[in-house]
Parts: sequence; structure tokens; C-alpha cells
Amino acid sequence: MKKAIFPGSFDPITLGHEDIIKRAIPLFDEIVIAIGINAEKKYMFSLEDRKRFIEETFKNEPSVTVISYEGLTIDLCKKLGADFILRGLRNPADFEFEKAIAHTNRYLSKIETVFLLTAARTSYISSSIVRDVLRNGGEYQKLVPKAVRLK
Repeated sequence: MKKAIFPGSFDPITLGHEDIIKRAIPLFDEIVIAIGINAEKKYMFSLEDRKRFIEETFKNEPSVTVISYEGLTIDLCKKLGADFILRGLRNPADFEFEKAIAHTNRYLSKIETVFLLTAARTSYISSSIVRDVLRNGGEYQKLVPKAVRLK
């Protein structure tokens, strides 16, 4: 069974994240979207909201589950029996950053990282851009799945 962990803060999930996950579904038997918890980071959305946004977005995908975790992603992979970490790449800067982490993870654990390039139509979207649009009253709905709606 091929199981992948897709880690991130997902604050909030974007159309880029959604695209990567949808394109990865045929590649893996199971994808665990793992919301990392960093006590030193200030989030715009609560953990409960981030989890709800993702679960709603993938409610019709039985191979996709959502959890939260603390600590190293490779430790989570070992705990869940996952042999792969899934990551999306938007640009060369993402690649350089993610490459160093992937090499470290493989050296420490033998867990492989699988990279998917974001679609051209979503490659400019990041959670930090979405948060900035939100803070300034912009049309964030064009950047996130339908489940991400503010009341």
C-alpha cells in the first residue's frame, strides 16, 4: 500500500494545495493531509477551521484523510507507516528549500519525497498571499476552495 503524507500549515488551504492533492490521488492508495502545529507560529485560522476546510474540500475522496501533528514529519511517517512525503513546487525557490529538506529526510529515514509541480493557473498562489488578500478585504474566494468561506 502506497501511503503519502502531505504536510503543511494550510492556513488556509489554497487552490494550489487542492490541485496537488487531486493530482496525487491516483498515485497513492492513501493520502494523509497532516496539519503541522508550531507553537511559535501565529495562525490566521484555528486548527479546527483549517481541518474543517480540508475535510469539506475532500469529503468525496475516501483515500484522503486529515490529521494534525507536532514534531518531525518523518516521525509521523514512521508512526503511520507512510513511505512517501508529498510536496508541491511553485517555483525554483520552493525547489531549493524543499530539496534540502527532502535530502535530510531521506538521510535520516529513507522516506522518499515526491514533488509535483503546481499547475500554471495556481502557481502564484500561496497561503501567505491569501492571508494578505483577506486582511485587506480582497476577493480571496478566487484563491481558495469553496469550503474556505468566512462568516
